[in-house]
Parts: sequence; C-alpha cells; structure tokens
Amino acid sequence: MKILFVSSEVTPFCKTGGLGDVAGSLPLALKTQGDDVRVILPLYEAVGVEWRRRMKKRCSIQINLSWRRQLCSVFELEHNSVTYYFVDNEYYFKRRELYGHYDDGERFAFFSRTVLEVLPSIDFIPDVIHANDWETALVPIYLRLSYSGDTRYENIKTVFTIHNIEYQGHFHRDFLADVAGIDDEHFRSGLLAYNDGICLMKGAIICADFITTVSPSYAQEIKTPYYGHGLDAILRDNEYKLRGVLNGIDMDDNDPSNNTHLFRNYSVSTLEDKAYNKTELQTMLGLKADTSVPVIAIVTRLTEHKGIDLIGAIFDDLMGEAVNVVVLGKGDWRYEQMFEQMKRKYPGKVSVNILFSSDLATKIYAGADIMLMPSKSEPCGLAQMIAMRYGTVPVVRETGGLRDTVFPYREDTDEGNGFTFKNYNAHDMLYTIRRAIAMYNDGDLWRKLMVRGMTGDYSWGRSAGYYLDIYKSLK
Repeated sequence: MKILFVSSEVTPFCKTGGLGDVAGSLPLALKTQGDDVRVILPLYEAVGVEWRRRMKKRCSIQINLSWRRQLCSVFELEHNSVTYYFVDNEYYFKRRELYGHYDDGERFAFFSRTVLEVLPSIDFIPDVIHANDWETALVPIYLRLSYSGDTRYENIKTVFTIHNIEYQGHFHRDFLADVAGIDDEHFRSGLLAYNDGICLMKGAIICADFITTVSPSYAQEIKTPYYGHGLDAILRDNEYKLRGVLNGIDMDDNDPSNNTHLFRNYSVSTLEDKAYNKTELQTMLGLKADTSVPVIAIVTRLTEHKGIDLIGAIFDDLMGEAVNVVVLGKGDWRYEQMFEQMKRKYPGKVSVNILFSSDLATKIYAGADIMLMPSKSEPCGLAQMIAMRYGTVPVVRETGGLRDTVFPYREDTDEGNGFTFKNYNAHDMLYTIRRAIAMYNDGDLWRKLMVRGMTGDYSWGRSAGYYLDIYKSLK
C-alpha cells in the first residue's frame, strides 16, 4: 500500500510539539511493516543545512492559489528508509518561526494545494493521504472539491487526524474565494461555514474518508460540548468514521540504558543509577542533593489547558511537604511569573527553568521521581509515557490519553502504574500527590511502580497496526 503522510512539522527536521513527534515516528513504524510510506512537509528556514546537503531536487511547479501564481520546488531526502518531500517556497516558508504569522492561512492553503498538485511530478499517486490538524485540513477538502473528476486522483482515500481540536483553522468567509480558491457556495452549503466565518477542520471532518484522533478517550470526549470546542455536533454526525488511536513514543530514543543526555545510564536492574541521576540533577539545579526527598517534575507548555491553575492554587500547601519541585517549559507570561515567584519564595526547594531544552528535559525525566500532569484536557500526552520509560511515576488527571496510559495504583489488588484523580479540582490533585509521596516512602512498592513503568510498551508498533487496518478498510 502507498501512503503519503502530510504534516506541517516532522521530527527530526522541524518541530514545535507533539505533532512533529508523531509525524517523525508513525511513518517509520508503518514503513517497517512493509508499506511504501512517504512524508511531505514545508521546507522551513529551521530545516538545517545538514539535511539540505542530502536533498536532491525532484521538480519545480507553478501553483495556482485563487488569483495568486507561485513557483515552488520539491526536494527529496531519504532518511531511515522513509522518503521525505520538502516543499520549497521562500515567500511562504523562509521564516524563523513555523507558525504565528499573519498569513498562516494562506501559507498552509498553498502547502495543501501543492501536496496534491505535485503528485504526478514526483511519480507517486498514493492509495491513502493522511493529513494532520488544521494546517493540512484543506488536503481532503481540495481532493473532494477540485480533483474528483481527475482519473489520476479518483482512487485516493483520505484520513484526517485531529491532534488538538482547540486549533481549528478559523478564517473570515472571504478567505474561501480570495485565498483558498474555493467557491462561496461551499459556505452557503454549510460545508465550511462556522458562525459568520469558516472552519477548515470542520470541512476536513466532513470530506475525509476517515477521522482519527490520538487516544480512544479523546475520541469520545470531543463528541461532547465541553471538549468539542464547537465541533462536537459535527463529530457526532460523523462518528461512524471516527476512531481514537493512541500515540506512541520512540522507545529507542527514550531508553535510559543508552541515552547520551543522562548523567549515568541505567536499567531496571541498576536503579541505583537512576538515584545518581537524581542527585546530579538536584545539584545542577541548585537543590540539595537528597535521595530521601521526592522530586516532582512539571515539564510542559505553561498554558491553561495544562492545569497550571491547579498547581498555583495548592503550591503553598505542597511546599509544606518534604519535596523538590522542578519546572521546565515556556508559555503564558502569568504562569511563568507565578513559578518564578514560587522559586523566590522557596529557595532550595523549587527550580524553575523558563525555556525549552530537550537535553534538560531528558535529565529531568531520568532524575525526577514523580511527573505531574494535571491537564484540563490532553488529547494524548507523551510526557507521561516518556516519564514511565525512565522510571518516573506519573500523577495525572483522568482525561484523554492520560486516562488511557496511566492506571491508578490500587493497594487491594496491587495493580496500576501511577496515580490519578478525576475531577478538575486542586485539592483532589493535592490529595493524590500526597498519596504518591506516601507511597514513595515505601521503597519496595515504589520500586515496583518504577519497574512497571520502565517495562511498559509505549512503542508505535501496535498503533501503526491500527492505522494500517484503517487504511486497508478504505480500499
């Protein structure tokens, strides 16, 4: 089967979040199962010269986008047996940041149109095109509206994955004809209409042959008004083609026995070396090196839906416990300032690092004891799986992929791999953290939880199998 994976970011070339990780890992997992999987993405300024030197030019083509005419080139690169195509247009993509520009709608409309236009030129007509999030939502829409009469495209099926339904691609009604080159009748028909404007994700949900999202629980949640952000009714109408497939992580990249970012490598049989990573982390971050004090890690974007308000509400109470708290991330200014204030208030107990650093994140995953993720919503979440891979026990709220990967420890049955709370309530969270701290002081039990996390299967293999089943069902 021939599969084209379309994404606005792909690890290791360019990444801002979880989408990049998925787009970097899932195609490789599919490839190992014997299918012809290729990936197409924009050639951003962020794509390094070490990659550009390995690319070869495949074609140049003029793209018509409404009244605009833009020339672009497509470059090809093979990496880890997967073929990648990079769409090069400096007007749209030679910019420092991947997103956040005034013309993002136009940029990704151009990219989506290019994806379909270049297929004959690169001599690859896929059986399935797998698009991701609003930035590529126009791919299934264009295919349905503009290419249905072209025999070269008539057998292509589309899968559209919602990684985070909060980002939907909302634009003014005039965007349809003036930018996307789509007749206004498709606003009047309701296909793309959303209030007085348009919603690209809505159109993709309707036009795609199948819809997926990144965990089974999130697939159910987004059909409700609280989680659906205005698209819940559309998803309920299309639930016959909706399925949640849990994301995975790269088990090799996140292997504590060989990761070069650690102070010392370790495994389930050498957990004393995890303790070494802990004391080295405490020392590096200005905390007292003490293995008896649990280190609680918060590695996340500092935004409201990550549950940062809950942490702020009980932080003083938490500081009454014998704990260290280590924060890594950037986000809303008010949350950055909140943590900076807590660092000043509790010197020697709190480390706050307002930055993104994969090196420091890995050291924290390995050196912490508890990973705290009190998210208001979490489509899948990768940090809890990465943390468990390093033997760090998660405390999470039961939502989305957190609910599907972290199972509460039960003393009566000795089951579970972490600690969870259901309600979005700060004191429920505090109770759960205190329960985890009490369990930490039971060394044998805590070691058991660490080993369960480290030996869990969070790989892409099973998820890739589910996606292949979906692709095959469309033929």
